[in-house]
Amino acid sequence: MLLADDHPVLIAAIGGLLSKDYEIVGSVGDGVQLLAEAVRLQPDVIVLDLHMPAMNGLDACRELKRIVPQARVVVVTADDDPVVQQVVLAAGAFAFIGKDVMGTDLLPAVRAASDGQPSRPPG
Repeated sequence: MLLADDHPVLIAAIGGLLSKDYEIVGSVGDGVQLLAEAVRLQPDVIVLDLHMPAMNGLDACRELKRIVPQARVVVVTADDDPVVQQVVLAAGAFAFIGKDVMGTDLLPAVRAASDGQPSRPPG
């Protein structure tokens, strides 16, 4: 699993939630680094923030679907706009999780993505 967020505290929090059940192969702080590491590491699941420098999460999600199509993208964001959620899911994200519910919703979403379930979990 590859993590991408420009806030080290959030990377640590996400890693803390997931590292007991999943191997974290890397973490990055912006969208451009994310693309490079995704190509290099070929992760099954990528957890990324929507708002990052160098390339935002939406553009990164679109590009990830092209360059590492096997990766399932889980977007974690503070943006709770339903229109944004629909745009992100249409761009190829597997799940859209609000940071306010990350503690309860992230692990089930990652589990579904990791297990290759065909449908997106709620979120």
